[in-house]
Order: sequence, then C-alpha cells, then structure tokens
Amino acid sequence: MHKNEFVKARLNIHYTHNQLKQHLEKELKPLDLPLNQFSVLNILKEAYPNCSSVNCIKEKMIDKNSDVSRLVDRLLNKKLVIRKECKTDRRQKEIQISQLGIKLIEKIGCQEKLLSTKINHLSLEEVTQLNQLLEKIKE
Repeated sequence: MHKNEFVKARLNIHYTHNQLKQHLEKELKPLDLPLNQFSVLNILKEAYPNCSSVNCIKEKMIDKNSDVSRLVDRLLNKKLVIRKECKTDRRQKEIQISQLGIKLIEKIGCQEKLLSTKINHLSLEEVTQLNQLLEKIKE
C-alpha cells in the first residue's frame, strides 16, 4: 500500500507541474513569449546590470535541453536582449537584458500575482514545508 502513495506523490508532482506550466504559457502567449525565452529573460534580469554568457544561462535553465544560442538569437530579434563582445575572450559573447526586456519582465511580474493564485491559498507554513519537501526530492 505504501508503494501506491509514492507513485501517487510522483504523479501529483508531474500533474501539478504541467498544470502550472500550462497556466504560465497561457499568460505568456499574448506576449509572443515562449516559456524558454521567458526563462532566459528571467535569468538575465537576475544578473542585470551584469552580462551573462550563453554557458552561464544554460546552467541556470530549468530545461537543460534548450538551445540557448538560438533562444538568445530570437530574443535579440525581438530587441529584448543585447549581445556584446566579451572583452577577455573574443570567441565568447556576453548577453544582457535590454530596457525593453526589463519592461516586459516587469509587465509579466504584474501578471505573476495572477499566476501565484494557484498557491496563494496555502499558508506560509505550508509553502515553507512544500519547498523543503521539493528540495529534499531534488537532492
């Protein structure tokens, strides 16, 4: 009987992840911003005003299979990021979020409150416990 509870927990994690992901994708769709591009912008926003390398962005991505170079190219075409020559290694490129990218992330940040409604009904104690349990699973 215990085995069924472990399977149920694993399936619940997958189901909840998919539900939250679909909700976020639905919010990002009118902005013409796929989830993986959103992730890159968030990583660059955290680093701002500093730049990040493609490798650094890749390390921080949730989806490790993402082609970060291609994502950066698409964000560059949308003028959401700036690509610069690396001063120490000309083969490397430094990526920085643009002011337009910052404004977009801030706009999404306002919508973040809507996204958080999926977990806002939990108490601080419950959210803390949930975070601890999820961290324990990732170890």
